[in-house]
Amino acid sequence: MRLNSLKPAAGARKQGKRRGRGHSAGQGKTCGRGQKGQHARSGGFHKVGFEGGQMPLHRRLPKVGFASRTKILSAELRLHELALVSDDVIDIDSLKRAGLVSQRAKKVKVIASGKIEQAVRLKGLAVTPGARKAIESAGGSIEE
Repeated sequence: MRLNSLKPAAGARKQGKRRGRGHSAGQGKTCGRGQKGQHARSGGFHKVGFEGGQMPLHRRLPKVGFASRTKILSAELRLHELALVSDDVIDIDSLKRAGLVSQRAKKVKVIASGKIEQAVRLKGLAVTPGARKAIESAGGSIEE
């Protein structure tokens, strides 16, 4: 096989239409543009989705939903999930190792959901006021 002998497979490339070469060529006179109108003229075009002045479909339909791109950078942690971490000081890295938060998380906030029985030490985590009260009443501490 040589580079100069490479060819596309038979039937893979269709012959282009030869417009404006007479009736026998199948695309004579108007060249497939029909009679008159914007599309028949040279330079006659409009935007994608233009409906002749009618309100376009993409503007008639209601806007739906929103996906925050910063959502993947933050995570929430419930009080009872703190017991699943075996480290003596709980920080973002220990939570990632335990698989409780995403590897991409940059901020973690502990929320007051569930119960905490054991004393834990938190370091570098955000804590809601209710969660702070529950952790300190269980004998734990929070370092900012």
